[in-house]
Amino acid sequence: MFRTGPRNLITDVAGLRVGNAANAKLKSGVTTVICDEPAVAGVQILGGAPGTRETDLLEPHNSIHAIHAVVLSGGSAFGLDAASGVQAALRERGIGVEVGGFRVPIVPAAILFDLRNGGDKDWGRYPPYRDLGYEAAQAAAIDFALGTTGAGSGALSSGLKGGLGSASTVLDSGVTIGALAAVNPTGSVTVAGTRHFWAAPFEIGDEFGGLGFPHPMPDDARKILLKFRDKHAAEQAETGANTTIAVIATDAVLTKAAAKRLAISAHDGFVRAIWPTHTPADGDLVFALATGKSGIELRPNDAIDLYAAAGATMARAISRGVFAATPAEGDLFPVWSSR
Repeated sequence: MFRTGPRNLITDVAGLRVGNAANAKLKSGVTTVICDEPAVAGVQILGGAPGTRETDLLEPHNSIHAIHAVVLSGGSAFGLDAASGVQAALRERGIGVEVGGFRVPIVPAAILFDLRNGGDKDWGRYPPYRDLGYEAAQAAAIDFALGTTGAGSGALSSGLKGGLGSASTVLDSGVTIGALAAVNPTGSVTVAGTRHFWAAPFEIGDEFGGLGFPHPMPDDARKILLKFRDKHAAEQAETGANTTIAVIATDAVLTKAAAKRLAISAHDGFVRAIWPTHTPADGDLVFALATGKSGIELRPNDAIDLYAAAGATMARAISRGVFAATPAEGDLFPVWSSR
């Protein structure tokens, strides 16, 4: 049986801290995962409309072996500025790869589209995401909030507000795995129009309501429910106005290629938690981090358990993000707790 870590957050993985920063008027924000020491990393992108920075260097055949932080941001392509703010905060602390006498923090990033969510995006000449990234890095801690915060501040799913979610799992091998997700998909995280989450079989306790699947299953459970289907579906498909971006992390000792495999496996959690997902209108992406803090190198069977747990833990994190969302003035969609 899977069990959660003490916080049921990605920071149950030793060596990681998470910081959030948001602007309520903007209805957008930034989340960063800071590595206490450089972590082996990988990435897998399966959505059709990604927005990213520094993802090519994470491929196993490229030379950078470990990174210092990752950033999840709202703001569409404007949000890529957030990584510069996190990079500035790390540089002030002397953190980075030494290159020719200079320290260069390696900070990959991904963004989601939250421009059309009811927030005021009239920010003037420069978007605020660099400053939000700096604030998020300064706020990084082991404990952090879920729901309408950080990169999940302006997130929307089909019919409900999205949000920032996290979860953790401790395996029999002694390895911990954690997930963090900013949930902004074109699809739905609940079965039809019910309160029941698609990820129900993987829930531990009542971490997102404890409702299980509906019984009987609604006749319209297979119906494809999309964000803004009636009014804006054509524009949404064109612009990729969605995306769930996430981080999967472990304290196991992994190679860069194994971290890539971990990111691939974590995408199974998207499939378990969102219907539909990985569409041409989504930029779905998972970063993987391996801190190695447990000192455990996995045997083949234990590795399979890790990859299975990656999908289950990610599905739970996605559901918890929507479950924890809170209402705010100007919202376009209701929160789960009002359904």
